Amino acid sequence: MGILNWFPFSRGDKNPQASTALQSPAFYEFVRQGDVEDSVEAALNNDAVLRACDLIGGTIAMLPLTMMQRDEATGEIREALDHPLYGLLRYQPNPWQTAHEFKQLMQGWLLLHGNAYAQIVRTLGRVSALIPLDPMRVSIETDGGLFPVRYQILNTKSQSMILEPRDVLHLRGFSVDTDKGVSRIKKAGEVIKTARQQMEAANSIYRNGVISGVALIHPGQLGADAAARLKATFDAGYAGAGNAGKTIVLEEGMTRDFPPATAQNAQIAETRPQLTEAIGRIFGVPRPLMQMDDTSWGSGIEQLAMLFVRFGLAPWFSVWEQGITRALQPVSERGVIYPDFDERELLRGTMKDQAEFLAKALGAGGHRPWMEANEARDHVGLGQHPDGGGLIAAGETRNDTSQTA
Repeated sequence: MGILNWFPFSRGDKNPQASTALQSPAFYEFVRQGDVEDSVEAALNNDAVLRACDLIGGTIAMLPLTMMQRDEATGEIREALDHPLYGLLRYQPNPWQTAHEFKQLMQGWLLLHGNAYAQIVRTLGRVSALIPLDPMRVSIETDGGLFPVRYQILNTKSQSMILEPRDVLHLRGFSVDTDKGVSRIKKAGEVIKTARQQMEAANSIYRNGVISGVALIHPGQLGADAAARLKATFDAGYAGAGNAGKTIVLEEGMTRDFPPATAQNAQIAETRPQLTEAIGRIFGVPRPLMQMDDTSWGSGIEQLAMLFVRFGLAPWFSVWEQGITRALQPVSERGVIYPDFDERELLRGTMKDQAEFLAKALGAGGHRPWMEANEARDHVGLGQHPDGGGLIAAGETRNDTSQTA
């Protein structure tokens, strides 16, 4: 059986698990979620929401997610290259996605919907593929409201497929119950809606000439038809951002006047940074990383970036790692083989800081070495060296290693 046959609904009516969704609770759940889908699309039209989701999703997607193995006898930790999940998580989880694309999609769903789902495909008892499932088409049936007992996935042809919990990788965000995570878009909808309305108000000002309005003053008295024609002529020739700066020609002694800008118009520019900061707070992204140009990019930015990794990204690492362990690994492997995000690239300091760190780790300055030369080479992206094994303090030769062992 081809791998595509495992994709939900690829078998159409021949799928023995398919049912008419009009008779399924999943269908009604899907109908009720229609406004959520619209709100997600509208939210992504806001540049601050798009920036936060792209930053977190892209950062997590670029980090290697590797299966690691701990040697119970020696305590040595190494990559579990032979584990069936290694290639799926590190390179390609399914036939049409790279690991980067899969992680970015799943993380984006987590941020927007609070949940991310993937169907677990097994071949001869081994996990062979992870198929992402749109959260908008997934409903969960629980056992008395406590535990998920099955997942129903609805397709566009009003057919549903039932999956058992063991067949679904379910990543949950912040949750107030035991089955689903909370959608940030729904809970913070008022802030995002205000930001969208603020942008629409600003766009309206630009469409109408980047000013609050122009008053044309005629020395005489105009009839209704003449006033309407004058307004239409003026709007056609001078209104809109594309006509800004044009010379206005007035006849019959007319003059123009610019009404003073109102406090409401002035507040549009003032509230934009506040709304951007509020949206960044919702997603856990600091101001500088939201590209707010009023924020200083001084020496403290490095510490701020590390703070973002530890408190903004690390919780998501845990969601992924523990979710994979729960859904994809047998109990016998736990504690010995485990998934791990490698966030070292995000925590590295300047080249000077790295040099000082590695020098001390290798034993410079009389310190007891605790890192091999090959480990230091791996840290900076270099390959192994034949003479790079063993703990050797600075100034010593390999024959003297017994003194520092």
